[in-house]
Amino acid sequence: MKFHRSNEARGSRGQSLVETALMLPLLLLLILNVVNLAYFFLVIVNLSGAVRTSALYSIEGSYTPYANNQPPAGGSNCSTSPNTVACLVFQDLTGAVWNPTNRNNSIRVCSNSNINASGQGTTGTGSGQVSLCQTCTPSGTSLSCTAPLPGSAPGPSADPEAPNFVANEVTINYQFNTLIPGTIFNAALQSIPSCSGSTCTFTRKSAMRSMGP
Repeated sequence: MKFHRSNEARGSRGQSLVETALMLPLLLLLILNVVNLAYFFLVIVNLSGAVRTSALYSIEGSYTPYANNQPPAGGSNCSTSPNTVACLVFQDLTGAVWNPTNRNNSIRVCSNSNINASGQGTTGTGSGQVSLCQTCTPSGTSLSCTAPLPGSAPGPSADPEAPNFVANEVTINYQFNTLIPGTIFNAALQSIPSCSGSTCTFTRKSAMRSMGP
């Protein structure tokens, strides 16, 4: 006994192939946009954690059994001097986000452990007293840091109880490219002001109070 497929069955199979071919590009486009959006939030979480941890570290060094003084804000080499605040940020970002050594990235640490040539860690007087700031840019395991200077705009805010307390502040500027380049694969990110095309630039800042000098 012979069985013959009807023309209707063969047409149905052909219709399914055509529908799959039409929908597959849209499905891939959706998946790739989701991947880039997920990486976007991964970077935010890691930057927020790094800036909060480093700000806490910058104020509590003198209150731990290990250290009698607040940790230095910046340093030249994170391999030989890993105990600075800027190096802690760099270590937190290494392995957690892509390309933390990009020279477009910077770490600004405003801390009263930043001692200038006059032996002072703050600028201003009375209720306007604020910490001096250092800005570091990473390259490999090294950091290039400026001398302790008054904070450039937007500068650190004075603590409400200055000069008895001083606000330490850590700011991270981080630029990254999405995992999958191309504007069409980053459509979900184009409405976010910090993103343009396949490149996003984040600024995360955390401030905590420290005892005044």
